[in-house]
Amino acid sequence: MPSNKSVSDAPIVQFTNCRILRDHQLQREDLWVREGKILNPEKLFFDEKGSADVQLDCKDSIIAPGFIDVQINGGFGVDFSLATDDFKSGIDLVSQKILSHGVTSFCPTLVTSPSSVYHQVLPQISVRNGGTHGAGILGVHLEGPFISKEKKGAHPEHCLRTFEAGAFQDLLATYGSLDCVRIVTLAPEMRRSSEVIQELTKRGICVSLGHSVANLSQAEEAVQHGATFITHLFNAMLPFHHRDPGIVGLLTSDRIPAGRRVFYGMISDGIHTNPAALRIAHRAHPKGLVLVTDAMAGMGLAPGRHTLGQQVVEIDGLNTYIAGTKTLSGSVATMDTCVRHFQEATGCSVETALEAASLHPAQLLGIEHKKGTLNYDSDADFLMLNDSLYVQATYIAGEEVWRQDVSGM
Repeated sequence: MPSNKSVSDAPIVQFTNCRILRDHQLQREDLWVREGKILNPEKLFFDEKGSADVQLDCKDSIIAPGFIDVQINGGFGVDFSLATDDFKSGIDLVSQKILSHGVTSFCPTLVTSPSSVYHQVLPQISVRNGGTHGAGILGVHLEGPFISKEKKGAHPEHCLRTFEAGAFQDLLATYGSLDCVRIVTLAPEMRRSSEVIQELTKRGICVSLGHSVANLSQAEEAVQHGATFITHLFNAMLPFHHRDPGIVGLLTSDRIPAGRRVFYGMISDGIHTNPAALRIAHRAHPKGLVLVTDAMAGMGLAPGRHTLGQQVVEIDGLNTYIAGTKTLSGSVATMDTCVRHFQEATGCSVETALEAASLHPAQLLGIEHKKGTLNYDSDADFLMLNDSLYVQATYIAGEEVWRQDVSGM
């Protein structure tokens, strides 16, 4: 009798009684997994004459790709912009805790900091796969310090930098290393930013425009030089104006190079962006919307005083301010909350809401061939959710890494 071991000895798991998000639609199909990858059942049946070793009844759950958070400053008392002796255990804690919110991969984000912080922290972060230990690390997002004073938001002014004679060398000297860097947020109106954008892009680093007073033509020029992302749209940039829409105008610009897509992050927490603004952005450019938490150390903790890099911040309900001011400073929202709020605020489909936190960030980072989809041969990083988009279980490489305690449902 033919065996299912003709290609590999690894067990084949078949997830049944589920609706899978594939090709932008929820489809009533089974999901087949082996060795951390999603299998094509036709190849399994016809080429290998194989079958499942284990069947799991998903009880009519939605199965969606794992969420990818490309802007998260910390959480659960851990601040990625603080150089501490136990930094590694802090990043491990966050990567473990965000599994319950459906995040299977993330970009730890550092806000504007003294150069010494980058030199101490960056060597302690390495790109790694996810697993039972926690969500995978895709690389670091460096937000600043090459940003605008006028739109610094919660970033400390005394740490802001400009590009001097060395331009790209100034950036290298500030950060110390770009080995594990995936995204750099900068203000494109800065002198010599174009050459920096080109150099970063050449190295495969995504350049994001943010904390900026750039006009539309400056933003378009940055995109023509390689920028592909906008950091938390509407926040820390010039407000939309009909004669010069600024960075926001990139959503409908006709000067984007052919074959390129501009993505934009949105903090869909009901605080940072009015639901009407969320709807405007989504309707203008639905395929570019990337949900981000912009979460800080206070996520998952009680209201009170916490840190965001060099600043003290105060949590009051879902609002987070620089202590003693009304300047917003990061969020305490979790990714699953952002997905639910986005769907509710825009009235979009379940599929659209889920793809904004999975497919779109994967496309932004150029990893959609292995993350952010449930296509055959992609990584088996996925979630089980109920119809209200609450996460019931999280899987990385086909292994269950978190499950909702039934008594807590």
